[in-house]
Amino acid sequence: MPAAGASVWQRLAAWGHRNLPTRESMESSWLLRPVAHRVLDPGLWRFTRRSVPRGVALGVIAGFLFPVAQIAVAALFALPFRANVPVAALTTFITNPFTTPFLWYVAYRIGAWLLRSEAATIAQPVTEAATGWLHWLTSTFHWLWAQGPAFGLGLLTLTALCALAGYAASALGWRLWIARKWRHRHAKSGD
Repeated sequence: MPAAGASVWQRLAAWGHRNLPTRESMESSWLLRPVAHRVLDPGLWRFTRRSVPRGVALGVIAGFLFPVAQIAVAALFALPFRANVPVAALTTFITNPFTTPFLWYVAYRIGAWLLRSEAATIAQPVTEAATGWLHWLTSTFHWLWAQGPAFGLGLLTLTALCALAGYAASALGWRLWIARKWRHRHAKSGD
């Protein structure tokens, strides 16, 4: 349990450490049992400058595009790309019940902009709710069906942009972290 005076970053690091999947938990997963020998390869569990950014990008892709079994999908994606499995699995938490509606709305807006769609706003079916819930439900379904291409294109675009941004940010963060370690090492040797 983190101390009461711990910083936000220390609490986040402690939460991540508690929730990172272990090799044993991945081995016992029924979904990963057929490829457990590959998932347990030690190279996939090391934190290196190449495997961590790959894990972040693949975790974002799995989190955005797969609504269920995201951790297992991220672990499977990590195999051919030699990405870090724990980072890929933890990054899938970017989508959760709090962030998903916002991300889906942004994806729809991006898709509508790319398709130059002038469709009705998201609130139009709600205004028809006064005539009955069944009519509201059917009109909402028809509205969602009509917006599918915009949402799909927007989701793919948003996924690609966020995966690239996550890759770049984690690669830059890794370099800054290593540079900081080197500065501290040289400062200690200079004392």
